[in-house]
Amino acid sequence: MESRGATALSDEELVAVVISEGADDERAKSVASELMALNSQSLVELSRVSFSRLRMMAGIGKQRAMRLQAAMELGRRVALSDAGAQEVVQSDRDVVRVMESTLANLQHEECWALYLASSGRIIERMRVSQGGVQATVVDCKLIVKRAIELLATQIVLVHNHPSGSVEPSRQDMELTERVAEAAKLFDMRLLDHVIISAGTHYSFRAHNLVK
Repeated sequence: MESRGATALSDEELVAVVISEGADDERAKSVASELMALNSQSLVELSRVSFSRLRMMAGIGKQRAMRLQAAMELGRRVALSDAGAQEVVQSDRDVVRVMESTLANLQHEECWALYLASSGRIIERMRVSQGGVQATVVDCKLIVKRAIELLATQIVLVHNHPSGSVEPSRQDMELTERVAEAAKLFDMRLLDHVIISAGTHYSFRAHNLVK
C-alpha cells in the first residue's frame, strides 16, 4: 500500500490491510478473500455482519473482528459528516441523503433526531435510541430537551426498519404524535418523521401524517 496508495487497492486488499498483523501477511490476504467471497464481494454486505459472527469465522478472532468493525464504523461516520456538513433539510429526500449511509444497511433499529434552524440548516444530528431487530425505545423528553438546548426550531425524526419494509408501525405513529405535541409546547415543530430501509423510504409528511 505504501507505494501504490490506499485508493489504488481493491476492496479485498483494503480488508486485508485492516486485519493484517504486519507487512506481507499472507494469512490476512487469504482471510480477506474468503470474507469477500462469503459476502458477495460487497463491502455493504460485509458491514452488516455482526461482531459475534465475525469473531467466530476462521482466521478472524476477536482482535481482527474489532479492527474490521471499527474501520466500517469510521467509513460510516465520514459519510455522515460529509453528507451533513452545512446541509439544509427541506424535504424527505434531503433527510435520506443525509442519513441513508448511516441507517439503510443496519441489522438493528436506530432512531436519530435532526435538529434544524428556521432556515432548515442542520444544527446537530443525534442518535436517540438503539434497539433490536424489530423495535427501539425512544425517550420523547430527551429529544425535545436537546432541541431546547440547541435553540432549534424544527425537529426531524428518522429511523430504519431492518426488515426492509418501511410501512410505519403503531409504535411509529404514536412516537410521531408524542414528539409533535411536545414540540408544540415549546414553539417548535416536528417537520417530518422518515423511515429508511435499503433503497426506499417513507415520509410521514408526504403522507399527510405530520402537519
